[in-house]
Amino acid sequence: MRRWNGWGDDSIQPELPASGLGFLEDRIGIAQPLADAALERVIRQVPASRLPDHPLIRKEADIRVRHARGQSLPDWLAMRSGQFGVFPDGVARPERGEQVRELLELAAEHGFIVIPYGGGTSVAGHINPLAGERPVLTISLARMDRLLDLDSESQIATFGAGTPGPLVESQLRARGYTLGHFPQSFELSTLGGWIATRSSGQQSLRYGRIEQLFAGGTMETLQGTLTVPTLPASSASPDLREMVLGSEGRLGIITEAKVRVTPLPERESFHVMFFHDWQLAREAARRMVQAKIPLSMLRVSNGEETRTQLALAGHPTKIRLLEAYLARRGAGDGKCLMTFGVTGSKRQCRHALKEARRFGKRFRAVYMGTGMGQKWAEKRFAMPYLRESLWQRGYAVDTLETATDWDNVDSLMTRIEDNLHEGLADERQPVHVFSHLSHVYPQGSSIYTTYVFPVAENYESTLVRWERLKHTTSALIVENRGTISHQHGVGKDHAQWLHVEKGTLGMTALRSLVATFDPTGILNEGTLLRKTDGGWGSKKGGHHEPETH
Repeated sequence: MRRWNGWGDDSIQPELPASGLGFLEDRIGIAQPLADAALERVIRQVPASRLPDHPLIRKEADIRVRHARGQSLPDWLAMRSGQFGVFPDGVARPERGEQVRELLELAAEHGFIVIPYGGGTSVAGHINPLAGERPVLTISLARMDRLLDLDSESQIATFGAGTPGPLVESQLRARGYTLGHFPQSFELSTLGGWIATRSSGQQSLRYGRIEQLFAGGTMETLQGTLTVPTLPASSASPDLREMVLGSEGRLGIITEAKVRVTPLPERESFHVMFFHDWQLAREAARRMVQAKIPLSMLRVSNGEETRTQLALAGHPTKIRLLEAYLARRGAGDGKCLMTFGVTGSKRQCRHALKEARRFGKRFRAVYMGTGMGQKWAEKRFAMPYLRESLWQRGYAVDTLETATDWDNVDSLMTRIEDNLHEGLADERQPVHVFSHLSHVYPQGSSIYTTYVFPVAENYESTLVRWERLKHTTSALIVENRGTISHQHGVGKDHAQWLHVEKGTLGMTALRSLVATFDPTGILNEGTLLRKTDGGWGSKKGGHHEPETH
């Protein structure tokens, strides 16, 4: 059964290896876990619903608890402490677009807030209700989870927008196809959510980000049904697909998605190389992507992430032997791990691997074959469960991600890590920080940074620690040529920094677009646009939203 106060299936309880625990304790100290609240206690806090009775709306306390929060660290602290703050007044689970339209009409009639819900995996506050006078209806698309059509000639598949990643792939693979979109949240996140937040999958080098895969579809809005046709290309005005992409529930609810699929590849394998240091690894990645080597994915861990991954791998004897071997080959303390994938026909894979190894040799890499690469592939969707293991030991973990041009990657990554390292210095509390380049482009790269710190003496103080780390680093990112989000979307948590990237005129255009589709502010208030941005958001409720920097 899905865990009500954390990530994933509650039967999965991964162990933190002793070597990994010792590694963390050496760097940031021994931690003491906080006590978790019981579900029964939380259920007793749920107030009476303010929604009218309707056959599509369920008002039971348990279901409202399970749809009240996402997966950000503030959400995690709210769920674990039992202090949710605000609950939706009800949850609807429509099965068809007509029922979504009926619910929107009901919301317009009665003036209550509507929050679209896909897999509940948001780490930016997308699905959290805010406190206010208006009732809140969460619309879950969980029952809209089927492959509706497959046009094999045009290679266009039509899905219900609530289809989670595993069902997208299993239904396509049964027909000989793949979408190839594999975010880390793949187990739970949905196709509609990927589109609404402009998601990026781990193998986007081959298949593209979701904006390349999204061909068209249907969105139910307060002004009627918007249908985006599937055209291979068009010069007829701005692309309506781009309006739907990244709309985060502010314009309407995506009900059907038409996506570009690909025949299943003949072969696929994942490989690992170790470089002597960060500069060699980073430069090799840049040269490889700019040379357009047909890899399916390319990830580069900096020195601290490489050390952390090896410590968390378990099998300390094997790791010591590996490190001794790498040191003899010149990849010692500062070594950096590169993981890359080759996907396609036998000929394509042979060519891609040959070219990747040629660049590796040019930059003095130690090629290790497919053993570690296949282990990464087997466990790549299990990484979110690590948060549970760390929490049980008293550690909080969160991530920050951005993207910038190649000439700024090193500078920005250093600024991010230094700020996080020193973020709790006044408490004399070290923070463990490490980064990798998760998606690379000819122009630049994403930067994905993880930070781990011991929980404080209580939940309130732990949230204050997170706010200090998250907010100061987010401000630093946008002030130094980084996007506020490469793959997680804006939500409520990032909304205060959006204006830096979009500018005054851009924000005016976004406000106008939202006002056209939602003039009374019913749809997902506070997400993407705050109240101060003209987005009818509220600063009350479950998320703390400090003033714009």
